Amino acid sequence: MTEWESRTLDADGRRVHVKIAGTSGPLVLLCHGFPESWYSWRHQMGPLADAGYRAVALDMPGYGRSEKSHDISDYRITELVAACVGVVHTLGEEQAIIVGHDWGAPVAWTAAWTRPDVFRAVAGLSVPFGARGLIGLLDDPFGEIRPSIAHRAAAGPDLLFYQEYFCLPGDVAAREADADLRTWLTGILYGLSADVPLPPEMADVDLTKLSDDAATEYVRAALCVPPGTGLGSVLPQPEKLPAWLTQEDLDHYVAEFERTGLVGAMNYYRNVELGWELLAEFQGTPLTVPALFIGGDRDLATIWGRNAIERAGEYVKDLRRSVIFERCGHWIQQEKPAETTRELLEWLRGL
Repeated sequence: MTEWESRTLDADGRRVHVKIAGTSGPLVLLCHGFPESWYSWRHQMGPLADAGYRAVALDMPGYGRSEKSHDISDYRITELVAACVGVVHTLGEEQAIIVGHDWGAPVAWTAAWTRPDVFRAVAGLSVPFGARGLIGLLDDPFGEIRPSIAHRAAAGPDLLFYQEYFCLPGDVAAREADADLRTWLTGILYGLSADVPLPPEMADVDLTKLSDDAATEYVRAALCVPPGTGLGSVLPQPEKLPAWLTQEDLDHYVAEFERTGLVGAMNYYRNVELGWELLAEFQGTPLTVPALFIGGDRDLATIWGRNAIERAGEYVKDLRRSVIFERCGHWIQQEKPAETTRELLEWLRGL
């Protein structure tokens, strides 16, 4: 990693920090999710460069060394797409392939959906294409329902959906995380991984095939917050770190967020409703560029996105492959690094 170039770009008027592996070849933009950084792609960048690609991993706006605007609306989906377009052009290219995980996935999907002139192919990890809803839910795979209503329904009457919690006034969620950042990050990284033991009654259950009601209850138990508490109240803590998350890895994430805080990162969630409104003009428009989806059988986003995955063909007209990794949680490219790299390279070679 020390050999990779670190650059800070003027991307359409935004300061965006990137790590670059490879000096030539097709440009592949790598967009991370919450709460991560360019570092989450550390296992893929070298192999992509070795295979002849120019791998560019972003610190997404609000993260790492990238710009942290105090204007909440600067984190709306259209601005995030514009930042990605700006990176492509600043690097001297007209087109790129875009790959995203977690929040980076809806950014990537939306970029390819709304700007196919720039993004000629797209891969989404964890979060399937959700149209104007951005993150497809079981009862609302393509954003037919206003997000605030869909999120309220997802949580049920006595809980807050984690996205609702992140949007509470006064930066409540960010303050909770800052109070004990290492414990909070450990909880979310471990708690959404496949290393958390399942309840005995679910040990042999295929979570991707739960009924919608059972899947909803499973997600509620893991990502919905009881009133008067914080997300940390439902995040388990490991006796030891899982094999895919070393102490060095955790130290990197802790150091990043000790420096930047989490307010910018949580502003993405505050713009879901605005994004839904801004993307209304595209609803019903197909996504036409070649696409790839990778999920995990223990990934909550894959579980609640099951209907969007099954119905992807309604929107994604050139889905080359949709694969679900076994015994894989939410942090797909970190929990299954070799498998993720293999799938990406096979897909890229076919473009």
